[in-house]
Amino acid sequence: MSDTFRLAVRGDDDTVKSSAWIEQLPYASMYARIGDGPQAFMVLALAEPAAILTSPKTATDSEATEPAMQLKWLAADKGMLVTEHGRLVKTLNLPLGNLVQVTAETPDPVALGLQLPSTPTTWTRRVDWQPGYHFGYQLTSHFEDKGLVTITINTITQPARYFVEKVNVPSLALQFDNAFWIDPASGQVLKSRQLIAPGLPEVETQLLKAYGQ
Repeated sequence: MSDTFRLAVRGDDDTVKSSAWIEQLPYASMYARIGDGPQAFMVLALAEPAAILTSPKTATDSEATEPAMQLKWLAADKGMLVTEHGRLVKTLNLPLGNLVQVTAETPDPVALGLQLPSTPTTWTRRVDWQPGYHFGYQLTSHFEDKGLVTITINTITQPARYFVEKVNVPSLALQFDNAFWIDPASGQVLKSRQLIAPGLPEVETQLLKAYGQ
């Protein structure tokens, strides 16, 4: 933790690291931008098995026995983003508020692989966030495949499948969009824009070095 804390740099200007420096670094890493703030370089501090939230009545055998890895990304200001398969599931120490928890009875389509024909295009989950008493709000999502595009991350250009997640919060009469750019073959999230929670800012992530790479 202390090693990754020293490596995670955030200042008033966008942080940019060279591809060669990132490649030799023994940690997974990504860029993250919260709202209109500066781009931060974040490193993977912890990787732990996530609790299995999928109902055994709806999960396949493989889904029920293979928990996702929960990745905890750290910035120098002690802010932390927690992701599962590229989905933001928790935040800590962010100045405007934090996502406390995401729960669902069915697997996240992002985790299943948005590029696969068998992956559902709808999903329902519940989220808790702070400040305020915001617990158990239901979100319903519909995923739209926008096709192949080209993205550039840290000067490296690569193809990606672009998906828009249309999110509806019925109890608040609110809609918003998340966006995912995924590897066309593996479904790994290369880049994303995700709202932390209703009323909180958006987080943009760009994967630099994947976990286990």
